Formats: sequence, C-alpha cells, structure tokens
Amino acid sequence: MEYGILGLLVLIADIYAIYQIFTSSASTLAKLLWIVGVLVFPVVGFIVWLIAGPRGASVRA
Repeated sequence: MEYGILGLLVLIADIYAIYQIFTSSASTLAKLLWIVGVLVFPVVGFIVWLIAGPRGASVRA
C-alpha cells in the first residue's frame, strides 16, 4: 500500500473529472483531450481541469 489514502483520493477525483467531462457539452475532440490529460497527468490534469475545464469556460462568459 504505497500511496494509501492519497492515491485513493486522486483516483476518486479523476473518476469524478472524467464523468463530468463525458457529460459536458464540449465537442468530442475537447472531451478526448481533457480525458487524456487527466489520465496521463492525474493530479496536475485534475487541477487544470478544475481551473480551465469545460465548466470553467461557461463561468467566464
């Protein structure tokens, strides 16, 4: 159990982000790019998605 609770929290956060990406109204290419980013860089990808993800764009408009 190398990562323990922290690893479990990252996994839960990434699953949440991927679900939100799938259910967003973004284009298919944008969804694919966001999902790849979250999967390749789990912690940084999740943080960037929180700041600039599909929902973040609608807040600024």
